[in-house]
Amino acid sequence: MDEGLTGVAADASPGAILVEAPGVDVRIGAKSILSGASLVVRAGEIVTLIGPNGAGKTTFLRVILGLQRPRRGRVFRRPGLRVGYVPQRLALDATLPLTVERFLALGVRRGGRDGAARRAAILDDVGATQVLASPVRDISGGELQRVLLARALLREPDLLVLDEPVQGVDVGGQADIYGLIGRIRDERGCGVLLVSHDLHLVMAAADQVICLNQHVCCAGRPEAVTRDPAYLALFGEHVARQFAVYHHDHDHRHGTDGTVLPLAPEPEPDDGRHRAETPDHG
Repeated sequence: MDEGLTGVAADASPGAILVEAPGVDVRIGAKSILSGASLVVRAGEIVTLIGPNGAGKTTFLRVILGLQRPRRGRVFRRPGLRVGYVPQRLALDATLPLTVERFLALGVRRGGRDGAARRAAILDDVGATQVLASPVRDISGGELQRVLLARALLREPDLLVLDEPVQGVDVGGQADIYGLIGRIRDERGCGVLLVSHDLHLVMAAADQVICLNQHVCCAGRPEAVTRDPAYLALFGEHVARQFAVYHHDHDHRHGTDGTVLPLAPEPEPDDGRHRAETPDHG
């Protein structure tokens, strides 16, 4: 990641732009992975990327994180933006006797406020205190996702990025994980960008949905996306009808203390001064 992803937080007011990526193209050899894809994530907002396998969702996340160089397009990040990342998969040697407590301590900046008490407190906050002393290899899929989320929260992120956060979690635990993500957003006021295949949970939890299939097919609030012809063509009308009942009211936003606030007015045209720029790689 580049230096623009870490540092001292700047404006974190609700609705402030955290990251913006207009017109992103990615090619691998002769194959187009993304073409003209764009997104914006604001503080206090949950934005979800949906789409079929091979749509470029994880690639787009990697571009946002600075892990993948786009062929064309730019990524603008708020200066001092702190990012917490939960990957889709975690490759750990099953023979290592690595405890959850030790795992949380790995990779933490020396001199930071990341002592044992703070790690235990954050693990408690995500509902996984019981696994603190357990080997990582022995915990369940749902417990592992909570541990990964706790590790991301140790960075005190302004933006939380999650790639398939309920992968390996049983059906009963999936809604709990999404509820936890929503609570974290409410309490911390951070922005959330996530990839998911779980359309019914997405439509209940997200403020903005971006339907991706190598390009942005449609984007907007969940209730609008599910009526969009491009969404219906991609997933089918029966899917739209099935998940329509999960819509909730999006006529509000959330303050940093979790309070429900009226929607902010449309932002004024941006002069670019609040953003750190990643150069065009085209």
